[in-house]
Amino acid sequence: MPLALLALAIGAFGIGTTEFAVMGLLPDMAADFGVSIPLAGYATTLYALGVVVGAPLMTVLGTRFTRKQMLMLLMGLFVVGNLLTGLAPTFGLVLVGRVVSAFAHGAFFGIGSLVAADLVAPEKRAIALSLLFSGLTVANVVGVPAGTLVSQQLGWRTTFYAITVLGVLGLFGIVKLVPAQRARAAARIGSELAVFRNPQVGLAMLMTVLGFGGVFAALTYLASMMTGVAGFAPSSVVWLLAVFGLGMVGGNLVSGRFTDRAMMPMLYASLAGLAVVLAAFTFTAHHKVAAVITIGLIGFFGFATVPPLQKRVLDQAAAAPTLASAGNIAAFNFGNALAAWLGGLVISGGLGLTAPNWVGALMTVVALGVAVLASSLERRQPGHGQVVAAGGPVVTGERTEGVEAAAPAARS
Repeated sequence: MPLALLALAIGAFGIGTTEFAVMGLLPDMAADFGVSIPLAGYATTLYALGVVVGAPLMTVLGTRFTRKQMLMLLMGLFVVGNLLTGLAPTFGLVLVGRVVSAFAHGAFFGIGSLVAADLVAPEKRAIALSLLFSGLTVANVVGVPAGTLVSQQLGWRTTFYAITVLGVLGLFGIVKLVPAQRARAAARIGSELAVFRNPQVGLAMLMTVLGFGGVFAALTYLASMMTGVAGFAPSSVVWLLAVFGLGMVGGNLVSGRFTDRAMMPMLYASLAGLAVVLAAFTFTAHHKVAAVITIGLIGFFGFATVPPLQKRVLDQAAAAPTLASAGNIAAFNFGNALAAWLGGLVISGGLGLTAPNWVGALMTVVALGVAVLASSLERRQPGHGQVVAAGGPVVTGERTEGVEAAAPAARS
């Protein structure tokens, strides 16, 4: 695999760490600024909303730049946002720094997915995507626990300084390793937006919102479930999250290999498996050993959905994939926020700390139904099996993005 994928994975590792590490830093941040835990939680909520808004916005603003230039700009924005968070003298500026960081998130993974797919032969696209997202999964195994430990020993600000250094390393790697590209032709906003008229693109993003969103219904309230139901000590949450992260790594790598061979069957299997383990977690959460096993399986099946979900959007938006790819990353985060909100509602309604698991299972079942519906509608379309570029080929300074974009050749 090209070394450029390593540079992208380092950037993804930094982004994944800054997204999830805040969960372990909230008590220290709240105490430092004298705010409540719920108010400190806005550091997570506003980040997710920043991704939803920033992903399409930054992608549209970058249509006149090459993808390498945009990746460099986004990593620079990521560095500035995390440095601002670490230096912030007030909690308000912490939130500003979080939003700035979030604006880099969605577009980085969206554009990074396209770059990763271009770096390899067509039959290895899903593997390349899984390697890109491996940075995000490894962040949950290494970055998040390490960030929590650093915060406990040296203060939460030091964690953000360390994340800033990761951003600098990712930026350096992109500059040195990602192949140079020619400037694009005129802005293609109309062509990028036109792909959203394809109902399959919308259905693919709906699968993303409901499918991976189901994971966050459980993950958001994992600490409360494990301490309040399973009986774990609060200090155990760090390694329990690492178990979840290990499952994510395994699911991502396995799915990346099999998605290239059979994308939709892999999507069906991962969604079905995720629905089952989320439902089971309602019961296994009462037993320590069973809970640990289930947490790992949620990570495995949850992230096994990511390569096929992202590849599905790339395939359906082949004529102009940049905005659709970034939009799908926004869909992941919208699903996360939606699931967390719904999970909070059922807890507030008196259904218990394990009730969010049923919310996640139901969301995933609906996502599976959407996947079956999308596949059925696709088979009925004339010319099924051929990629048709909506609106015809789109000519850019990099290449003609039409039928060719659906199967990019490996670059020399």
